Amino acid sequence: MDAATVSGIYRHLAGNGVRIWIDGGWCVDALLGEQTREHPDLDVALDRKDEERFIEHMKGLGYTKRRDDNDSAWNYVVTDERGRGIDVHVFEYDESGRNVYGIVYPYGSLTGHGMIDGHAVDCVAPEWMFAFKTAYPPAEKDLEDVHALSETFGFAIPPTHRRSAGRGESQDEPT
Repeated sequence: MDAATVSGIYRHLAGNGVRIWIDGGWCVDALLGEQTREHPDLDVALDRKDEERFIEHMKGLGYTKRRDDNDSAWNYVVTDERGRGIDVHVFEYDESGRNVYGIVYPYGSLTGHGMIDGHAVDCVAPEWMFAFKTAYPPAEKDLEDVHALSETFGFAIPPTHRRSAGRGESQDEPT
């Protein structure tokens, strides 16, 4: 999934009144304002009220729901004929801001803003993206994301996500 495709999808949906928030690795890069690594897919947060229109517009762009055992009503993947995938995370808040359906995005977590391919995008807020990325055992790409977010926003890296000296990094915290 390249930056031009991501920003094109985002702008197409926004132009048709469908709001999404960029999540995952592309969110990290949006917050940093530059692409730092390759991304096999795009993760998006989607309000349940926009889901039908999202699916309609994605069909128009050649994307269909992929069916597998990991799907749920609120978390599924849409793919196109080229194999590009979008991991869809559907959520819903009630009138008081409580999550009442789907993926639990804490209220206020979808307030970030970033840039992809020179275009402004809405995304997960930096402090929440950092919290999400440090909530599970990291793969190497997660360590890269966590360290980049830490350097840019000054977040303290938890011990579970510090690079070992064997990987060419010190265990010291950034100042």
